[in-house]
Amino acid sequence: MDSVSFEDSVSSDSSGRTHLESSARTSAEPSARTPLSAAAETGLKIVVVGGFGVGKTTLVRSVSEIRPLNTEEVMTQAGVGIDRTAGLADKSTTTVAFDFGRISLTERTVLYLFGAPGQERFWFLWDRLFAGTLGAVVLVDTRRMSDCWYAIDRLEHHKTPFVVAVNRFEGDTGAFSLSEIRQALALSEHIPLIDCDARVRSSGKNVLITLVDHLYELAMAREMTP
Repeated sequence: MDSVSFEDSVSSDSSGRTHLESSARTSAEPSARTPLSAAAETGLKIVVVGGFGVGKTTLVRSVSEIRPLNTEEVMTQAGVGIDRTAGLADKSTTTVAFDFGRISLTERTVLYLFGAPGQERFWFLWDRLFAGTLGAVVLVDTRRMSDCWYAIDRLEHHKTPFVVAVNRFEGDTGAFSLSEIRQALALSEHIPLIDCDARVRSSGKNVLITLVDHLYELAMAREMTP
């Protein structure tokens, strides 16, 4: 499968919205796993990052057309005093390598989704996951907002475009507005910031639509730059 530039692989309609939007509306439910089209020839790599327990595995699982690859293991006493689990009393498993899923962008182009492990002791894997990445999604939990700072820092270091999605957990019904979150994370205005529910497939797809639109706009801006 070839690797090409974003502008060569994505088409848009007159409104500028990519064809992932129609896919988000018509794709089968998660229980119907879709085989890769024989016409698929271009793969685009997307990384989902964020703090521990923020919902990365859940997002990849909810949007993937295939049965996602998960490297979750049961948490043990070995992580006590090392892993930051405050506010995550119900969390019993953790990703130890990465999650992997796939979703079709067009018949010939697919997004490959990689969910990065959130625990600090696995952050050394992130730079390797970022290699060849077209763009990224940073998931945020407003109860532990500082956990996403490292992800944003590494993405900016690698000059990887990204969007920020606030995964609203139960009990967080807008305690912080998006403008307040943007200010807290020191996000520039050109970086998309949206709400999401990682458990809901349509919401997860909307996050990917937002990222793809952002990448398309950046690609068009580069083309217009003399």
